[in-house]
Amino acid sequence: MSSSEAPEGARLVVIGASAGALQALTQILPALPVDYPLPILIVVHIPPDRRNMLAPLFQAKCRMAVREAEDKEPGLAGVVYFAPPDYHLLVETDGTLSLSSDEEVWFSRPSIDVLFESAADAYGAGVIGIILTGANPDGASGSKAIADAGGTVLVEDPATAYASAMPLAALQACGTARAMPLAAIANCLLKECAA
Repeated sequence: MSSSEAPEGARLVVIGASAGALQALTQILPALPVDYPLPILIVVHIPPDRRNMLAPLFQAKCRMAVREAEDKEPGLAGVVYFAPPDYHLLVETDGTLSLSSDEEVWFSRPSIDVLFESAADAYGAGVIGIILTGANPDGASGSKAIADAGGTVLVEDPATAYASAMPLAALQACGTARAMPLAAIANCLLKECAA
């Protein structure tokens, strides 16, 4: 399989992370090629009063295009989209992105659960959901929604995560989730993830 092929049947990647996110994402995103054939949507818990520096930081590290998501823009293959601070990020059935200022989930806006649940509704079995390090249970119910829709759920190994609460909660909520080290998650996105 060439590096530009997606796992069979996959249409979208969604990633959620919190405490320790920068280090975890640095081991995954730069490994992906410039022509990666799926959009990647990412929620990282950022305080609402802080400017989000993740998009410019990762644009300097990655071969893929990286930007902050904008309301009503299409989710394009080969682009990494970060949720802006204080907005939930959702994906619509037509592949466009939307932003919402609805109430916080697990004291967070953006919420991982909101993104994952919208992705499951929009893309069903075509979703690859990834839960990384974090200190609360956000993402657990969203991971279950993706699995229930037939999608693939990967979880950073709690034993090596900077903060294990989020990976552990996702594994408990989603019986089909696979725990693995960060390097294996990156490899999975390139190769056999949907196998």
